[in-house]
Amino acid sequence: MILDGPAEETASGGSPSEAVAGGRSDAPFRSYKLYIAGKDIEGDGWVYTVSGRSLLEDVFTSVSLKRSLEQDPDSDAASHPYVVGRCAVAGESAIDLASEAAAAAAPGWAAVPLDRRMRLGTLFRDELVRRQDEFIDMLVTEAHPAKLARWELSCLLQIYSEESLGWYRQQMHTEFEHSGRRLIVRRQPDGVVALNPPQNAPLPSAALAVLCLMAGNAVVVRAPRSIALSTMWLLRDVVAPLLDEIGAPPGVLNAVCGNPKQMLDRWVASPLIHDIFYIGGSKEGMEFERRCVAHGKKPILELAGNDGIVVWADADVEHAAEAVTEAFYGSGQICMVPNYVLAHPAVADALIAELESRAERIRPGFPEDDDVLLSPVRRSERFFRLLRQAEENGGEVITGGRRTEVDGTPSETGVFLQPTVVKVTGLARAREYDLVREETFFPLIPVIVPEEAPDGELLDRFIDFVNTNEYGLRNSLWARSGTVIDHFVRRVGNGGLLKVNDSHIGFLPYLPSHGGTGLTGGAFGEANYPMLKTSHVQGVSIARGISPHEAVFGV
Repeated sequence: MILDGPAEETASGGSPSEAVAGGRSDAPFRSYKLYIAGKDIEGDGWVYTVSGRSLLEDVFTSVSLKRSLEQDPDSDAASHPYVVGRCAVAGESAIDLASEAAAAAAPGWAAVPLDRRMRLGTLFRDELVRRQDEFIDMLVTEAHPAKLARWELSCLLQIYSEESLGWYRQQMHTEFEHSGRRLIVRRQPDGVVALNPPQNAPLPSAALAVLCLMAGNAVVVRAPRSIALSTMWLLRDVVAPLLDEIGAPPGVLNAVCGNPKQMLDRWVASPLIHDIFYIGGSKEGMEFERRCVAHGKKPILELAGNDGIVVWADADVEHAAEAVTEAFYGSGQICMVPNYVLAHPAVADALIAELESRAERIRPGFPEDDDVLLSPVRRSERFFRLLRQAEENGGEVITGGRRTEVDGTPSETGVFLQPTVVKVTGLARAREYDLVREETFFPLIPVIVPEEAPDGELLDRFIDFVNTNEYGLRNSLWARSGTVIDHFVRRVGNGGLLKVNDSHIGFLPYLPSHGGTGLTGGAFGEANYPMLKTSHVQGVSIARGISPHEAVFGV
C-alpha cells in the first residue's frame, strides 16, 4: 500500500473511512460508503482502485484484478496487495437521496453569514498543508507522477490563498453609501450545485466544491466510478470534518460514486438541482449545456483546451522552451498544458533545437519517482494517426514519435509515448493539421513557423490566429518588447487566462485557475471562479426617511 498509515477505524455514526483488512498482508486499505446527509450510507456494491504502480510493474495482474472485481466486487481479488481501496456505488434511490439532502440543507446554509462560510476556505487550505504528503500519496496511488501531484497541490494552495480568499470576499459583498442610503452589491448562492469531476484529475477538480460551499450552496459530488478513491478521501476525510467544525447543517456536502450517464440524467431532470458543474470533453459538454438550459439549469463547463504559446523574435528562448516543454507533463493529459507554438522565424531554429534537447531529457518511470513527468498512455492509436497526417501535410517530426517502456527503452508495446516535437512550416495552412486545430492529450507539441513578413504584420497574424482558436483556456506570450507585450495583451480576447513571460501552467493568487471561452467554456464561458459562477448578483438599497415621490421625481 502506497498511502501513509492505516485508515481510521469506523466510529459510531460514521467516520472518514472504514479500515478493512481484506486479508492483505501489509496494511488495511481505504473503504468508503456513500456520504449523504452527514451519514455513511450503504451502496449497491463496490468499485475498487488498483495502485498506479501495479499498472507498470505487472500490467497483466493489474488488468486481471480490475476485470475480476468489475465482474464480482466481492471476489477474492479484493484482497490482493495491488488493490488499495474501494468505494460504494450509488443506485437511483441514493442519487435522488443525495439531491434531496442537499436541497433540504441549502436554505439554512445560505443563511449562514458570509464570513463564517469564508472561514471554510482558510481551514481547507491549512488542512491541505498539514496533510500534503497524504494528498500526494493519494494522487500517486491513482498514477499521477509525484512531481505533478505537487503541482496540483500548488494549484489548490493558490486558489485558497489568503489573497484569493480576500478577493472572493470582496466580490461576494460590497457596500456603498449614497444619498442617505446603504447600497449593497452582493452575490447570492444559486442553491444546489452538482459537480461532475473528470477521470484524469478527480481529486483537485472535486476540491473546487469547497468554493461552491463557501458561496452558500449545498453540493452533490459524483466520484468517477472508474477512479473514485481520491475524491471520496478528499470530501469524506478532509472537507466533511471541516464543515462539522464550523457548524454546517448535515446535507450541505454529499459525495456519491456512480455511473456518469445515470447520475447526470437524474441531475438534469431533478427540480432540486440548480447548477451542474460539468468537467469533460467539448463535444459532450456542449450537448450537455443545451440539455441544462432546456431544463432551466445553469451549466458551468470545464471542457477541452487547445492552448497556444507565442514566442517572439526577442524572447528569452531558453525560458520560453522551458514553458513549451510543459506540454509533455502528464504526457499531455492535462487540459491546461500548451498545445501549439507560434515561433517567430528569427528564433524558430534556436527554439526547436532547445526543445529537442529538453524533450529528450523528460523520461518515463514509476509515479512515485521524484523526477518522472510522463504518465502512461493506454490508447495511443490517435497519436500515430496525428503524426502520419502531419508528415503527409509536410510536417517534420523533430524528435520523439515512438512508444517506450517504463525504463525509457523504445518499444512497439510500451505504455509510454516519447515527448514529440513536430515542425509545421507556414501559418496559412497550419489549421489543416489536426494536431494544431484540436486538443491532442498526448506528449506532442507542434511548432508553427510562419512565412517571412514584416514584424507588425506578423504580430497581427499571430494575434488573429490566437483569437480565432475555437478553444480558449490559456494563452502565453514570450517577448521582451514592451510595445509587443502591450499590443498582444490589448488585442487578445480569447481565453480565460493570458500569461506573459511566465510558466504556462503555473498558478497565481487572484487569477483564475480554470475557465475559458469557445469550446472550452461554452456559451457562458469565461475565466471560472467557482465561488462566483455558482452565485448570482443581487443589488440591495436600504433607505431611511426617504420620500418615494422625491426619489423618483426629485421634488
